[in-house]
Amino acid sequence: MPVYNEAQTIREIITRVEAAPIGEVRKELIIVDDASTDGTRDVLRELAQNGKYKIYFHGHNMGKGAALRTALTYAAGDIILIQDADLEYDPGEYAELIKPILEGRADVVYGSRLTGGKVGRAFNFWHYIGNKLLTFITNILYNAILSDMETCYKVFRADVIKNIQIKSNRFDFEPEITAKILRRKYKLYEMPISYYGRDFSEGKKITWRDGFAAIWALVKYRFFD
Repeated sequence: MPVYNEAQTIREIITRVEAAPIGEVRKELIIVDDASTDGTRDVLRELAQNGKYKIYFHGHNMGKGAALRTALTYAAGDIILIQDADLEYDPGEYAELIKPILEGRADVVYGSRLTGGKVGRAFNFWHYIGNKLLTFITNILYNAILSDMETCYKVFRADVIKNIQIKSNRFDFEPEITAKILRRKYKLYEMPISYYGRDFSEGKKITWRDGFAAIWALVKYRFFD
């Protein structure tokens, strides 16, 4: 769980992750605070005292990709799932997301906000268009049929994600990891998920500038890296 300035949601999302039913599978929660300045670090330091979670702190803000790189260093599980620290995604859907991996059908599972069948907030047209454009470019460059490349809910067999060198520090982690999974021909599946999106006034951080970085990452990892 990468975290940056989520003091209003961090306790609630941790509670939801803990409560998420996943059968006999044991959960391990690794939290990396990316130099929050809004009191999130104080909350996490308090929570760290119970010893239930692995919590790490960056000395300065480096981005989501860097936080995930730190978390992967300490992850000990067989399946790794990325969870943002806001409340846009529902941990109650973990069991559905990990099932294809547990059954041996998938190496990687993406939770798609755009395949339908689940609740989704109807707002932010231009964010939707940007997401569709990035996914469309991904599909052209990598001969795929993804519907939601930018989704937070990406689930991996641990050996898959740990054998991929992640270079991106910010939100361009999403296209980088997708590009490398598709180039290596891992079995990637999508499943519908719920999406309780928020806008910028509510704390959303990704911007149009990240969209340009994502396009460059898709091209770079297809042709130059």
